Amino acid sequence: MISGIVELTIGVIVLLGAIICALSAFGLIRLPDVYLRSHAATKSATLGVLFILLGAFLYFWIYKDHFSIKLLLGILFVFITAPVAGHLNGRAAYRSGVSLWKGSVRDDWKEALKREREDQREAGH
Repeated sequence: MISGIVELTIGVIVLLGAIICALSAFGLIRLPDVYLRSHAATKSATLGVLFILLGAFLYFWIYKDHFSIKLLLGILFVFITAPVAGHLNGRAAYRSGVSLWKGSVRDDWKEALKREREDQREAGH
């Protein structure tokens, strides 16, 4: 009985991860600008991969009696690096002048970038 519940739980975790990854891929295709696509590629894909790795970790730990440090390190590495990379890609795109989608309602970096460029001009003169 317990074995069936654990199997079902692991299966649901892996299935949920696969569904989230599929939605992320759909977002990469359908979203209108680089910033929204970056969000789909990093946030949701990271969550999907984390669920899949967690399901694999639980499977090997419970059924194969193997505590996998490699899977835990993979979870940690993906959790830390993917959102940071997405943020840096978005920031680089913004600084290089890639425009926001016409339906965007907020531009939080506009004033900060303007002040930074003015400060650089003043320091350069």
